[in-house]
Amino acid sequence: MKRRIITSTAALIALGISATALTACTGGDGDQEGGAPTEITMLVLGDKPTNGRLEAMLDKLNERLVEKANAKLDLFYVEWADWQTQYNLQLLSGDDNVDLITTATDWLYAWENAKKGAFLPLSEDMLKENAPKTWEQVDAAGDWELTKLDNDQIYFIPEDAYTQWTNHGFFYRGDWAAQAGFANGEITKFEDFTTYFQWIKTNVPDAYPWDVAGANEFALTGYLQGHTDLQTIQQITAGNYFPFQTPEGDETDVTSWYMEGDELLAAAELAKEWNDIGVWREDALNYDGVTRELLYAGLTGTDQHHTQTFVGQIVDNMTTKQPGSDPKLFSFGSENGNYFRDIKTHGAMAVSANSSNPEKALQVYDLLRNDEEAYNLINFGIEGTDYVVTDDGKLGYPEGYDSSTDGLGANFWAGRMDEFELPRTSEAPNKDEIYDALDADAKDYPYSTLVVDKTPIESTLAAMSGVLSEYIPQLQYGKFDDPAAAIAEMRQKLKDVGYEDARADVEAQIKAWDEAREG
Repeated sequence: MKRRIITSTAALIALGISATALTACTGGDGDQEGGAPTEITMLVLGDKPTNGRLEAMLDKLNERLVEKANAKLDLFYVEWADWQTQYNLQLLSGDDNVDLITTATDWLYAWENAKKGAFLPLSEDMLKENAPKTWEQVDAAGDWELTKLDNDQIYFIPEDAYTQWTNHGFFYRGDWAAQAGFANGEITKFEDFTTYFQWIKTNVPDAYPWDVAGANEFALTGYLQGHTDLQTIQQITAGNYFPFQTPEGDETDVTSWYMEGDELLAAAELAKEWNDIGVWREDALNYDGVTRELLYAGLTGTDQHHTQTFVGQIVDNMTTKQPGSDPKLFSFGSENGNYFRDIKTHGAMAVSANSSNPEKALQVYDLLRNDEEAYNLINFGIEGTDYVVTDDGKLGYPEGYDSSTDGLGANFWAGRMDEFELPRTSEAPNKDEIYDALDADAKDYPYSTLVVDKTPIESTLAAMSGVLSEYIPQLQYGKFDDPAAAIAEMRQKLKDVGYEDARADVEAQIKAWDEAREG
């Protein structure tokens, strides 16, 4: 990993020295002098693959990047184990070992890291000069406003030209659901998974109904989403948990489904019933199995993740590896239409404040996003090896390809473009039907431009994280003999560490934001 000993670009900008001048002085861009290619490192999320496909792709990609920008790209992985902590530690370390940073406002702390100085402010001139195609597209869409703090500076580039659905739901087997008594194998109520799970427990002894592993709270939040009209304020987390919601129609009335109402108890009692049935392993909290691979192997009846995952991976893998399994998706919130269209900053790309070559980093990003050859390499790999294009223009895979073992794993989630995305042979054949059905009832997320100052409540959120970490996993896995007593105890502890003051602070900020946008 490269290490550069150089004064931070952000600091020099603060002193009035432009990044362009910096580059000219240091000779950081090799192409200006015809020198060696500049090395650009991009931070991505995920587990780095070990099958050699990534390295082969980067060799090809770097030929293109050298030709077009005299630059080479390397990837720095923040892996899934403890990623929340490791991601923020990396960004705020002051280390200059990354140039481009994958970020997002709803799950990757974009606003917090921008405020803390992890991202380089991007001027319009800098973007126009070094990422002109990106600038034009985002500007035409009117989306730069989604990337600014109060100082009117742009801090990242939105992935705003890529259609995706990231709402979560259960993946389950329609063949087993049909045998459990559900017409056409369709489950339409969260509680009805009890019947499905019980059928698996009775009839498929080698499989767990839901062989879920480790930290997870979807047995609770999946229920809460479908049984309340509460919408989660995604910008505010207490550790792994999202503690604040608002009711539909009153976006300034802050509450918490952990603290108010009877729905959390109903969800916890259902989870206890599932635990008593044996839906998951007794040691699920400490289990580290891979549920998706178990689903593909016929050893679990359920998994959960995005609609995008279902459409792009689950249907094809289950159809191939478990013929006749008739994979289905139950979207959380589908009972009452309480789910949202994806926000345009669910994926985004920032430039590190410590990058020694911010202009070159933008040039590389512009190519990854807008140059079709570079785009295909970073997203799909090498044609003929990682993917093929069929005679009817679809993106397919070579004979014998297995996404479980042959995946590219570049995880470029910060600049995908619909215009370069071919329909895929592995996609669910009813993808458009699924998307249209979701779009019919989906709501727009109301807080895309909300930036919460968490400084006054950071210590409270940390204390709330400790309390929630003590209770929510146990409630999710139905481990309390008396869920009502456990919830009452948890709520009192949250009050004791300052929940109500934090709630009031967030509510005041949202009201101020709402008044400002109303003018």
